[in-house]
Amino acid sequence: MVLKRIALVRNIKVALTFEKSYVFDGIAIEKAVKIAVKSKYKSAINLKKAFVYKKSIDARDKNKIFFIYTVAFPLNDDINAACDNREKVDFATIEQPDFICNKKLSSPPVVVGFGPAGMFCALALAKAGLEPIVIERGDDVDSRTKKVEQYWKSGILDSETNVQFGEGGAGTFSDGKLLIRISDKLCSYVLDQFVLHGAPKEILYLAKPHIGTDNLRNVVKSIRNEIVSLGGKVLFNTKLTGVEKDSSGVVKSISVNSGDSIKCSALFLCIGHSARDTVMKLKSSGTLIEPKPFSVGVRIEHLQKDIDNALYGKFAACESLGRASYTLSKRFDNRAVYSFCMCPGGIVVASASEDGQIVTNGMSYFARDGINANSAIAVSVDTDDYGKTVEGAIDFQERIERRAFEIAGADGTAPIQLLGDFFDAKSLNDPSRILPTYTGKTAPRRAQDVFPEFICRNLADGIRCFDREIEGFACCDAVLTFPETRTSSPVKIPRNNELVATGYTNLYPCGEGAGYAGGITSAAVDGLRAALGFLKE
Repeated sequence: MVLKRIALVRNIKVALTFEKSYVFDGIAIEKAVKIAVKSKYKSAINLKKAFVYKKSIDARDKNKIFFIYTVAFPLNDDINAACDNREKVDFATIEQPDFICNKKLSSPPVVVGFGPAGMFCALALAKAGLEPIVIERGDDVDSRTKKVEQYWKSGILDSETNVQFGEGGAGTFSDGKLLIRISDKLCSYVLDQFVLHGAPKEILYLAKPHIGTDNLRNVVKSIRNEIVSLGGKVLFNTKLTGVEKDSSGVVKSISVNSGDSIKCSALFLCIGHSARDTVMKLKSSGTLIEPKPFSVGVRIEHLQKDIDNALYGKFAACESLGRASYTLSKRFDNRAVYSFCMCPGGIVVASASEDGQIVTNGMSYFARDGINANSAIAVSVDTDDYGKTVEGAIDFQERIERRAFEIAGADGTAPIQLLGDFFDAKSLNDPSRILPTYTGKTAPRRAQDVFPEFICRNLADGIRCFDREIEGFACCDAVLTFPETRTSSPVKIPRNNELVATGYTNLYPCGEGAGYAGGITSAAVDGLRAALGFLKE
């Protein structure tokens, strides 16, 4: 790894006014320079090249909102001294991977899946000169977008190319959120690569960065083009059907849906959280797979202006703040209820990957200029809830998805329910003030007829608690669209400290589908880590 150190001045507060955003950035940098000048590290800091490193919003008092900054400075020379607690300047190390490999391989490494984990895994292998082969069961992102939009209009689903499968993974049809929930120095590299391939530069420093699904599609293509330019291959509409290994656990080749066999020196499984058929095929062939906790719930929609007003008060119309977002959570005994994948100014999208299912998700374009805000409100499901088996975990999700399909008309219509009706559990009314943005047809139905009782009970309790944090969150005319069942993988593929799967010597399970990530950034880092581990062996 190449390590680069920078100087940081943290916790700079700038009070919000109705000025443009860049004004606040400039004020923060000026304050940071004044602090750095008074530091004993002054001579080592390049004061002229200060830049915003992190930027967040403190809106706990909506009548007095602040931007909170960390400002960074390059160093004129290498400082190895530890940070002095008496100083207001400290230091951070940025980790930049070097892609050096001295291996002589008889066959290329193979990456299964081209979501965030697969993209960054393949990119690292390609930069090392290993010319990886990527197989992706779905279509390229342009063809995929056409098929997804056709599904939204007609209800005709392609089970191999949809919101879950295809170039870019499930995150391609999302808000493109890059929230960093892990402490890993490679996160900055991942964000740098996204910017290099066309993402907005602001993702490098915002506390809640997002690319937007419209930008993300172009970023995905750009990363693929770099992999190909370095000698890699990306094979679309190519699905893993079998893994051939010898008695010592060495994967020699894989089989794919065309009937071909592809030799490989290493196999990286980046299959995503919805590849249930692949999971079951791997399990039946002897790969160790374990069930794990996951969550299910609903998409809740409010008017975005109501969320803005509740969180930002008189500053709700301030352009510098953007659209308000929220993160909510509550525990009830052993259950967690929480918001997930909140999409300001977004839409709720049909996200099934098999016929006879209803699955929902949320999506925003970069502008986040839609009328509604939506978020998943999910309840945790433990292994005890489904019998502690892989089959039980998958069946738990599928029963909910198929029940939703059946009660709403068995034609692709999604069930919706007003929040007041959900609380009442008796009446069913049509939406009026808040209209559903779901990309297909909707029909009022009871969530109680879709979910187990404990899910509905915890959803109701959680939403009432969230109303204490965001005034109006539990308004009776908020719209619930359901079910949301793909918040994470229901299974995990165990691996050792070298990230190699149990029982294998060269199979690397990565990302969300393997149970090791929870979002675009963490999945990308996990795929990158697996590739780097292989390069170092």
